[in-house]
Amino acid sequence: MATDILFSSPTVISGEESATPFVADVLVSNGLIARIGEPGSIDAPSARAIDAQGFVLSPGFIDMHAHSDLYLLTHPEHETKISQGCTTEVIGQDGIAYAPVRTTAQLQAIREQIAGWNGNPTDEECASVYGGMGMFEWRTLGEYLDCLERNKTATNVAMLVPQGNLRLLTCGPHDGVATPSDMQDQVQLLREGMNQGAVGISSGLTYTPGMYASTSELGVLCKALADEYAGAFYAPHHRSYGSGAMESYAEMLHLGGSTGCPVHLTHATLNFAENRGKAPLLISMIDEELARGVDVTLDTYPYLPGCTTLAALIPSWASSGGPAETLRRLGDPETREMIRVAVEETGCDGGHGIPTNWEEIQLGTTNDESISGYSGRRISEIADSLGRRPHDIFFEVLIKDRLATSCLMHVGNEANVRAMMQHRVHMAGSDAILHGETTHPRAYGTFTRYLGHYSRALGLLPLPDMIAHLTSRPAKRLGVYPARGVVRVGSAADLVLFDAARVGDRATFEQPKLRSEGVRYVLVNGVVALDEGEMRGVRAGRVLRRGRDGRVA
Repeated sequence: MATDILFSSPTVISGEESATPFVADVLVSNGLIARIGEPGSIDAPSARAIDAQGFVLSPGFIDMHAHSDLYLLTHPEHETKISQGCTTEVIGQDGIAYAPVRTTAQLQAIREQIAGWNGNPTDEECASVYGGMGMFEWRTLGEYLDCLERNKTATNVAMLVPQGNLRLLTCGPHDGVATPSDMQDQVQLLREGMNQGAVGISSGLTYTPGMYASTSELGVLCKALADEYAGAFYAPHHRSYGSGAMESYAEMLHLGGSTGCPVHLTHATLNFAENRGKAPLLISMIDEELARGVDVTLDTYPYLPGCTTLAALIPSWASSGGPAETLRRLGDPETREMIRVAVEETGCDGGHGIPTNWEEIQLGTTNDESISGYSGRRISEIADSLGRRPHDIFFEVLIKDRLATSCLMHVGNEANVRAMMQHRVHMAGSDAILHGETTHPRAYGTFTRYLGHYSRALGLLPLPDMIAHLTSRPAKRLGVYPARGVVRVGSAADLVLFDAARVGDRATFEQPKLRSEGVRYVLVNGVVALDEGEMRGVRAGRVLRRGRDGRVA
């Protein structure tokens, strides 16, 4: 239940572009920002008064690339996001998600494929959290969103239609050309998802089966989105972040220009040594498209290493057919050797065209008890300690964990990270895998790292500008501005009160679940979710659905 709250004399940073901070009293009532006035000017005797003098009050932060699809249900307190001031998330990312599906078998295959992202809890484990209230009973995207609404979420949630699901449902899990009939089916599935409340479409073009789609196939979907759903956008995880990165970015930008579909480049990084110093080139490509009137935005995370599933490193041909087929191939010595050569020697699409360096691959949490000691360690170090070959460790983990292990790839470049985050269409996307104990620190530190390390310590962007990157700018992309993403009378009271002198991330690669510091209060729709740094365990978030009129609410 939302209680009236009066923030007394905070320094308000509204979230607007080039906002000038100002000191004011801010009254929250019925989940909305009810009044903003001079300090001491608001008389609200029944409101809870919070002395906010000397602290910053800003809009709640928006995660444009979240992998909380299952954790919103299985870990409903959602400490990882609430504790750092994130109040809205966009899920359904990278082209593969739990809906839509048509059969239990398809849902089961997806659960297995992305177990490294979210885990794969049993029905009994789900029942222990929610009493079995609709977990994995959905089929459509709308039914999945209904499940979130019914069970309630800690953050506000918007969802993208996952293109990989569309291909799975129409073409199956194998490589192949989509027929005209397949494409008609995919477009209809896209329409259904959009009509049920999705805000756009995502793709994961290094993950099966979405990666099998041709440029023309993606173009059909983007054209349908542009023609029928004004303001909706395409969020591609493109085909290569390594040796083919520039060509892959160009493909996505061309799709925007040729179809008229807004494009949001998701985790727009330039990893691997081959791309060191190439951010200015990518920025120039983006600027050229913007000058031509193409609607382009992007998100990044403020760290160097990337994070994905260990199984993503194998070539796409070895993943064709789904997890069961992949494990069968890994169990065949001759096929496994072919996979080794592709991963370790020649480079393959799973490794972004670059031979895998085992010194750069750090395992996430392993699940099989016999390899529990591997968790959090680099594959090269494990192999050296055991006197074994790195690729043998790689295959052992894949097989014993049934493809459900995540990994960190230590392949980033700081100059590229800094250049991308300063772009005028940049937003924040954590890309955080939340499953497991040894995860990426971006799960707990993305937003506070932007504020503390990059804004305050390094001075890359003034604090008001950095907050705009995290709030009003993504709200506009999602179509929820000015209802959200700004401190304004009548806007939703998604708010963060923090100490600008202290705010920062504490999570490290050794201790990835250390909570951020300097965040005092977090409100979601006017309800206090973080109270003087303490989690309250409330679920006050809303599912933000796109309506038939194009508005998201």
